[in-house]
Amino acid sequence: MKTIHIVDDEYSVRAATAFLLELEGYSVRTWQRGAHFLAAAPTEPPGCVILDLRMPDMDGLEVQRRLNEADLNFPVIMLTGHGDIAVTVAAMKMGAVDFVVKPFERQSLLQAVENAWSVLYDNGARRQRVAQAQSLVEKLTPRERDVLAGLTMGLPNKHIALQLGISPRTIEIHRANLMAKLKTRNLSDALRVAFAAGIGRRLDG
Repeated sequence: MKTIHIVDDEYSVRAATAFLLELEGYSVRTWQRGAHFLAAAPTEPPGCVILDLRMPDMDGLEVQRRLNEADLNFPVIMLTGHGDIAVTVAAMKMGAVDFVVKPFERQSLLQAVENAWSVLYDNGARRQRVAQAQSLVEKLTPRERDVLAGLTMGLPNKHIALQLGISPRTIEIHRANLMAKLKTRNLSDALRVAFAAGIGRRLDG
């Protein structure tokens, strides 16, 4: 049975997420603190980990960094808030497979978990996801790609506009157009496609 670790300081989030995943047939382990998970991780079975970005004592980025340092292969899904785009970008550059914005929809979480497992065991599925993302990105104009690259850096519209020498309103238009071409409903989904296509970070493997 596939194991998923949930690391979140809020009991309600841990309980609700575990319940949803257990209904889908996953084995779930929950942890209130990142330090507790890190201490147990070397002896835990292979699996993915759902990490809350903002926790006391040790946040999700620090947990991810220590997993990387210890060379522990736990694909990371980061739980973030709507105002955490810049930090989310940092997490994905550190190797997070995916991220889900709270409050999340059931399907968004399940898709992120599927993505994480494809990284752990199914390189064919990951290659297919990358190919699909690259195909979508190829439909963008050069300017739309520039705007998307700025978004993957966590930059607000004003800063992207300043760098490209165009107005913030024009950035908004490019942003709306690129999201339509990428078939995404929000910025989080657009970033997910961008990272899968290799924009904003170097893909491993």
